[in-house]
Amino acid sequence: MQIGYARVSGVEQNIDLQVDALKSAGCKKIFSDKMSGARSDRPGLIEAVAYGREGDVLAVWRLDRLGRSLPHLIATIHDLEQRGIGFRSLTEAIDTTTTGGKLVFHIFSALAEFERNLIRERTRAGLAAARQRGRVGGRPRSMTNEKIRAAKKMLAEGTPPKEVADVVGVSVPTLYRWLPASKSVA
Repeated sequence: MQIGYARVSGVEQNIDLQVDALKSAGCKKIFSDKMSGARSDRPGLIEAVAYGREGDVLAVWRLDRLGRSLPHLIATIHDLEQRGIGFRSLTEAIDTTTTGGKLVFHIFSALAEFERNLIRERTRAGLAAARQRGRVGGRPRSMTNEKIRAAKKMLAEGTPPKEVADVVGVSVPTLYRWLPASKSVA
């Protein structure tokens, strides 16, 4: 049995074109969502996937109706494949129940993995180059050397840790983390 899934991003958009195309393709049951494809908690998609049984085919009008990112598409189609459910995209003419359709999908999958690896390599190279230039990533320190000196001086003068923390602009736990001896002052 062919199961259809249609999605539009907003409630003001019309889903009729997709539904008509899915019916023409032979879908007996059609599920739909009116929400962003970036969301993973789409009730219509979850219901469509749960409804499918071994030997069924989940059809969409276009690939981007199933999901916006290639990794999400691959994960969803892989899940369907594990359950013995085929996948069909009408516009792109991808049908994983055929040998050619499986080949196209596996090529997409390999390209997505290649892209992830390239991004990972570029990120590592960029971080290494930044480190060589003396830059470190991450969040800026909340306690600079100047703030530490000021906090130590104020604590030595008998100022309560809460007031010191307020003056240097940090929380009391942060003050204690940077100046563990200040705990004994409290």
